[in-house]
Amino acid sequence: MTKATWDAARHTLNVAELDTAHREFIELVAQLNAASDAEFPALFQTLVTHTREHFIAEGKLMREAKYQGLGVHEGEHHRVLGELQQLNRSLKRGRLPLVRAYVREGLPEWFDTHLSMMDSALVAFLNKH
Repeated sequence: MTKATWDAARHTLNVAELDTAHREFIELVAQLNAASDAEFPALFQTLVTHTREHFIAEGKLMREAKYQGLGVHEGEHHRVLGELQQLNRSLKRGRLPLVRAYVREGLPEWFDTHLSMMDSALVAFLNKH
């Protein structure tokens, strides 16, 4: 399991817009892991909103750069955002332990993999063009 902590050596891509959004994402995941049951639902909604806004901005960046990996990258964004939205519905139906487990175990692992593979490839492309 990957911890929800910012590791500058591992997470920094040297694109300010991405690094800021990624740091905020990790901070929200850490806050969710520490949140009380009462605080968790509103904070999870904040994470969903933050993630949607970040994905929209990153999609715009990829379109403007004419990034050839756009389809696959954005497909991954749609998949994860769909999971977050489904989990938000589950949370509203009282399935707090399920959503907590996803935040604790699934999100940090997904983030590290997505950043090291897809976002790193995007940054390499941006640096060449």
